Formats: sequence, C-alpha cells, structure tokens
Amino acid sequence: MALIVQKFGGTSVGTVERIENVAERIKKFRDHGDDIVVVVSAMSGETNRLVALAQSIDEKPNAREYDVLLSTGEQVTIALLSMALNKRGIPARSYTGMQVHILTDSAHNKARILDIEEKHMRNNLNEGKVIVVAGFQGVDEEGNITTLGRGGSDTTAVALAAALKADECQIYTDVDGVYTTDPRVVPEARRLEKITFEEMLEMASLGSKVLQIRAVEFAGKYNVPLRVLSSFDEPLFDQDGSSNGTLITYEEDEMEQALISGIAFNRDEAKLTILGVPDKPGVAHSILGPIGDSNVEIDMIIQNIGADGTTDFTFTVHRNDFEEAKDVLNKVAAELGAREVTGDDKIVKISLVGVGMRSHAGIASKMFKTLAEEGININMISTSEIKISVVVDEKYLELGVRTLHSAFGLEQKPV
Repeated sequence: MALIVQKFGGTSVGTVERIENVAERIKKFRDHGDDIVVVVSAMSGETNRLVALAQSIDEKPNAREYDVLLSTGEQVTIALLSMALNKRGIPARSYTGMQVHILTDSAHNKARILDIEEKHMRNNLNEGKVIVVAGFQGVDEEGNITTLGRGGSDTTAVALAAALKADECQIYTDVDGVYTTDPRVVPEARRLEKITFEEMLEMASLGSKVLQIRAVEFAGKYNVPLRVLSSFDEPLFDQDGSSNGTLITYEEDEMEQALISGIAFNRDEAKLTILGVPDKPGVAHSILGPIGDSNVEIDMIIQNIGADGTTDFTFTVHRNDFEEAKDVLNKVAAELGAREVTGDDKIVKISLVGVGMRSHAGIASKMFKTLAEEGININMISTSEIKISVVVDEKYLELGVRTLHSAFGLEQKPV
C-alpha cells in the first residue's frame, strides 16, 4: 500500500462526465489498496471566466479581492469530485487551501507556500478517507486568501506530497508524459520514461508547458518522486512504472544514456538592445536595475564592447513585457546618453536539454551547424552544463525544432 498524491488539471475535470471518470480512476487506486490525496484545478475555462468577470469591473482589480474571486473555481471542483466519490461508496472529504492551512506569503496572485498543516489530513487518511484539496490557493498569516499563480495546482500537489512524505506525486494532464519535444511540432517526438529533475527544470523554464517550474523546483528540493500521466489512459499498477507516464527523478545513473533528452522552445520572447552606452563600471546595473524595478523578468543577456569606449547591451524579456520594458529602456538611454534603443518581438528561443552534455563535447557546434545548413541565423546564444539555447527569428521556429530533433536522433530510443 502506498500514499499517493494525485493532481488533476482543468481539462481532466472540465465536465461532470470527466469528474465522474476521475472518481472511477481514484476508486481503482483505492481498490488496489493505496491511500489517496487528490488536488484539483478549476474546471476547464472557469478561471478565464472569473478573470473576465473581474476585468469587466476593473481592468486592474484589487489584488486581494482578485484572489478571493479566483479561488472559487477550485472550490466547485473539490465539492463535485467529493460527491462523485461518496456516491461510489468511497468516503471523501473536501478542503479549501485555507482549511488545509496551506500557509503562504502575502504576495497576492503569485504567493509562495511557506508551510502546510498536515494533522487533519493525516487523521482523515487514518480514518480511510480520500482527501480532495483545492489547488492553486492558500492563506497568509493574516487570514487572507492567496493564489499561487497560473498552474499553481501542480505546486500545491507537490507541496502536499512533501509534507505528507508521499510515495509518489502523480500529475495528470491531457498528455501521457514528457516528450522529447512538442508532438504538435514534431510528430515523431518520443515519450521519455524517465528524466532528471535538472532536465525537467530546464525544460519547464525554457518553455515546456507540461509542468509548472515551481512545482519541479519544489519536488527537487524535497526529493518528491514526480510522475506525469494522462488522465484519459487506464491506470497501471506495475512496480517500476516503465510503461506508465514519465518519472522525474534524481537517479541519473539509471537514466537512459542520451546526450540530449529533449528540445524546449518558447514563442513568448522579445529582445531589446540599447546601443552606444558608455562603457564604464556599473553600466549593467544602470540598465537592468530599472527594468527589474518594473517587475519585468530578464532572460538572456549579451554585452558587446565597442572600440570607441561604448558598449551595446542586449537582453530578452517575455513578449507581454516588451512595450513596458522598452519604455523604461528609452528613459534609461536618455539618462545614460546612449545612441538609441531597438527592439524585436518576433523572435523565439530554441533549447537543447540533457545531462549527457556534461561529458560530451561538440554538442554546440553540431547544433549551430545544423541550423546554419537550413539557413537559420542565430541572434543570441546562452549555455549551461545541461542546456544550449539560441534565439532565432520567429518564422524559423518549427523548422529549427524539427531539424534539430532529427539531427540528434531524438525519435530513437537510446541504447
């Protein structure tokens, strides 16, 4: 018998019929002898409906009241799923984030989990109950409802699994695991049986939408075995899970010995360049400080040194932040006496990810050669121990991903 935390996203609970299907799945695990804690998202489309309601009142609604509103979506789902389980003779108890006392900081709309009170959940599990918890939400020290940001239900599930020392945290989505890249772009993409936390963290941060990055960070920090599965496949109860979704683990020595595990890409990129900045100490802070103060996140950075005592400084931001960052940069340029500011919001980032890069040279050169042979110009490059990222023009995204996937043989299972 195992203690398993299962998370079901909005698509998996999008209709009453799908909620009934989730209840049937949970029943099979219960019949198998497992203790189950379930975390659910709002029904598909519900959060968007609530956002639209808020914005019909105020384009920038009060953050506290916005969280109160958005948290109601998951409350509907936990009640309906608990009803479906009780109807099947499975005693179930629903909890909001406040009732479980998922304690967070007070950063409304993007709160971080600080602590979880697991006493009531343990008592319920000992009584043979299935616990159904609302994902995406918590409560701060003053009793205010908070939300964790889009995709926060993944983080809720992993945090509960860590607090309860669960045997596994299972994330159910509309895909049956983590693939070498998006199958909609490369039909030959292959499902990975295992991937390391490091690789999954890179994939998530570089644009893979399978898991929320904070959930992967949390799982890695507390060593929570994490598995991605499809909510539409029949559950399998094999011991190693080899044919069941993708397992995210620390066990590098047991991993498939691939140089590259996957290709991630991000369509939401934009770049800004400030030209002719005086080349002196502190210039980077003078440029990036005001950008950071505007709550704009910066990704890749390149600084060139000119022969005339000036430098050109280029960085990338999320496409949604492009105009705001450009306005800030224009003010900075005027203060520094820079020559001009240019920008491009028609770029994308393509990244190779794999722990195998650590022990193999030549990955970068092969990547660059492959793209060059297709006439794809590289605008920016960033590397780490287990990833190589390039920025290219938006029109080359699918060609670049398909070509690299084929060049590195990712459609073939490693020996």
